[in-house]
Amino acid sequence: MSVSPVSTQPPVTFVAGAAPTVFVVNVIHAQPGRQDDAFDIIQDVVRLAAGKPGFLWSNLAKSTDGLTVVNIEAIADEGNVGEFFSDPVFVDKWGRLAEVSTNEFHIYRVTDLILPQAVAEK
Repeated sequence: MSVSPVSTQPPVTFVAGAAPTVFVVNVIHAQPGRQDDAFDIIQDVVRLAAGKPGFLWSNLAKSTDGLTVVNIEAIADEGNVGEFFSDPVFVDKWGRLAEVSTNEFHIYRVTDLILPQAVAEK
């Protein structure tokens, strides 16, 4: 019987205010009929990144029109992106995306959080 390692990362929590968070937003434009392939590849890439320091969480989604996949990923610092890409296995997996898609990759720092009025007033 194997024992799962205990996570040293804090659980994901949400706060009712802007926190200094860095996000990677990657919009993947799949070739026609290749959305599932693009999703599988980015999922594999993100699962590898999840084991690296600085990774906080990721949200992967497929568009309902079958054209794009999006990865919204929270990381501790912009420098984590360079650390991820310094891993040759990560780079190899990332490179597979070019076989089925093109992508837009941007890094954002949260500067404001706007919640629905009903939630914000509680």
